[in-house]
Amino acid sequence: GSSLGAPPAVPGAAAEPPRVQPPARGEDFYCVKWISWKGERTPVITQSENGPCPLLAIINILLLQWKASRASSGCSQVKLPPQKEVITAEELMAHLGNCILATQPRDTSEGLQLNFQQNISDTMTVLPKLSTGLDVNVRFTGVSDFEYTPECIVFDLLNIPLYHGWLVDPQSPEQVQAVGKLSYNQLVEKIITCKQASDSSLVSEGLVAEQFLESTASQLTFHGLCELTARAREGELGVFFRNNHFSTMIKHKGHLYLLVTDQGFLQEEGVVWESLHSVDGDSCFCDTEFHLSHALGKAGGTAAPPDHRLQQSQVDQDYMVALSLQQGQDPPSVLSDLELARQLQHEEYQQHHPHPQPGPSQPLPAQVGGRVGGERRQRQKPDLDCTLL
Repeated sequence: GSSLGAPPAVPGAAAEPPRVQPPARGEDFYCVKWISWKGERTPVITQSENGPCPLLAIINILLLQWKASRASSGCSQVKLPPQKEVITAEELMAHLGNCILATQPRDTSEGLQLNFQQNISDTMTVLPKLSTGLDVNVRFTGVSDFEYTPECIVFDLLNIPLYHGWLVDPQSPEQVQAVGKLSYNQLVEKIITCKQASDSSLVSEGLVAEQFLESTASQLTFHGLCELTARAREGELGVFFRNNHFSTMIKHKGHLYLLVTDQGFLQEEGVVWESLHSVDGDSCFCDTEFHLSHALGKAGGTAAPPDHRLQQSQVDQDYMVALSLQQGQDPPSVLSDLELARQLQHEEYQQHHPHPQPGPSQPLPAQVGGRVGGERRQRQKPDLDCTLL
């Protein structure tokens, strides 16, 4: 397999790419954004309208982890030519196929080889779906808990963790009882069954389950965010799933960030990461070293669509200062302290800038409405959503 990373000129003497069925829109291409990452020029694939976010989330991890030790981490890597400005979906699939083939176990025992070949076969069937959208079915019991489906094999083979933050609050015994260890699809079926039941306790339990889904429609709960922060390892790159959108996530100095892949920021070198520290959509942009980005302010607000993020720029900047001061504490106390800090800064900001504010349920741009387990939700930002078949 090819060892593909980002920086200097190591000739990419790759093996013949596996013959993967190209996506239906094989002519699609994506712009490459070059950033400075750990001291080297590193490419990030940006997402155009209806871009294939599962594919991009995985590829961007393979691009960013070039500095990982292959011997110790088992990480696969992707390298692009330093002048590369655009890349096709077919090229991305070929790179991904190479990385998957490179995961072949060193152990040559017949059992392991047969298992590997079966996994490869299953994965090649799944690969085309990566460019249209995957159906993954969350369980509400843990941030790494998903119903195991063929779609999960890709993440397993590449040793990439898949996370979500849609958890039941353990301090709500009624919800814990109603939701249990069910997956999203099973919970929807239970709600339908309970509504038709003659037993009043079942009807009641169904209502509690339905209320849980409605009250957590953003698919990120406070308990889930705390658990996600605690569970992810420092410096770890993973994929974060929310509202059928897949984002590249990293934990840096105890805090979570999502890679900004919106093509609208292609020329904004100072906008690389977006903080994930709130369940109600508040976030701020950071540069490659996780320092607060001032690029938007300098551009006079023209670098991005005029939305609430620009209005709250100062709030977010002050919030990040508070966030950085809290790095040594446990996630739950960090969040509660930061919420207080944000509230105070927000009130102060409102006094000086009386702009109309959006509703608290406004999702992050990298986590827009879609569907989970087959349910379609109204898209709030279609230009950043995935195409779902």
